[in-house]
Amino acid sequence: MLDLKFVVENIDEVIKRLETRNADFSYLRELVNLSEERRKLLNEVETKKAFRNEASKKIGTLKRNKEDASALIQEVANIGDEIKGIDERVIVIDEKIKETLLMTPNLPDASIPIGKDEDANVEVRKWGEVRKFNFQIKDHVDLGEDLDILDFNRATKITGARFVVYKGLGARLERSLMQFMMNLHCDSGYTEFIPPFIVNEDSMYGTGQFPKFKEESFKLEGRNWYLNPTAEVPMINLYRDEIIEGEKLPFKYVAYTSAFRSEAGSAGRDTRGILRQHQFQKVELINITKPEDSNQALEDMVRQSELVLQKLNLPYRVITLSTGDLGFSMAKTYDIEVWIPSQNKYREIGSISNANEYQARRANIRFKRDKNSKTEYVHTLNGSGLAIGRTVIAIMENYQNEDGTITIPNVLIPYINAKKIQK
Repeated sequence: MLDLKFVVENIDEVIKRLETRNADFSYLRELVNLSEERRKLLNEVETKKAFRNEASKKIGTLKRNKEDASALIQEVANIGDEIKGIDERVIVIDEKIKETLLMTPNLPDASIPIGKDEDANVEVRKWGEVRKFNFQIKDHVDLGEDLDILDFNRATKITGARFVVYKGLGARLERSLMQFMMNLHCDSGYTEFIPPFIVNEDSMYGTGQFPKFKEESFKLEGRNWYLNPTAEVPMINLYRDEIIEGEKLPFKYVAYTSAFRSEAGSAGRDTRGILRQHQFQKVELINITKPEDSNQALEDMVRQSELVLQKLNLPYRVITLSTGDLGFSMAKTYDIEVWIPSQNKYREIGSISNANEYQARRANIRFKRDKNSKTEYVHTLNGSGLAIGRTVIAIMENYQNEDGTITIPNVLIPYINAKKIQK
């Protein structure tokens, strides 16, 4: 979350920057009043405690000298209750401040474009040649059903809409991509993790999923547990409420998880096929750095995610998200969009983001440069490396052949042990 002191001291600037997200943040002005009221109450408490301490000394002296201390005793008799009452008022104010900061998104980085929505996103670069087909192409749904490698009907019977059953070489393609991506990132210096797929409420608050997206999360009945929406949640919460030795930073991790999302805000969008599902597999890059290193880490992570598509020879582009399309916890985000032939456009396959210290404040993750230095908040970054289901779509559609078969990209042949998917 945002730093209260910074918000209060720069209230006009903070509101101005946040309102580039196209929402009203005037409610933050109440933080100025609450902060001032809190300061006055704390001063009042300290004054009363100082008076009580001084009076106690005087009472002791009077009693030792066998003098009457009753008036002074009466004067301090109710101070304890008064202090307790003030402390309770401070607790209420602290809770209001915390609730306000938890519902407030991160400040957009000054370098990103200002805009209302995704139409204001800016293309950074493109890579690869878009294939020109000399036959009538199919989308991944028709390809998958014709080749009997994707079964949507039985998935609906088992569970419901927006699920799929992978079969045969379809299942092997999905698994091969996971192994390929994990190996690629590990060979590039990332440490491999497979964290729990279930997280608790504190973890969801720590990375900014709660309170904003609480109603869109899958909760386990009878438990304070939630299905993991992205490996970002368990991985960053590895260090919640910890102080890290500065010389150990940065941490560069790669994690494989299933991810679960209700997609409540996307009703009616991309319901055909596996582009937007309630359950999908994902490889996630995580970087925890010192503040001065996070901007470069973001650029490095984007290049790392791009490497997956380059190895697979899939055309893509990188875009910078505008303020109106920026995620709640993020200060800056790059999206990688892969070419989807059936839609004749680029579609998101990965997002790589820098949260700066926003998540670290929520999760209380700090570091010390040395044993004598003060604690500072780390910067946290996360990025898709990549979403496996969407990579499956891109391979199926870009590598399809006129006879309905799908050629396997060269780098995957050792994993899948086949050169082509066919009936």
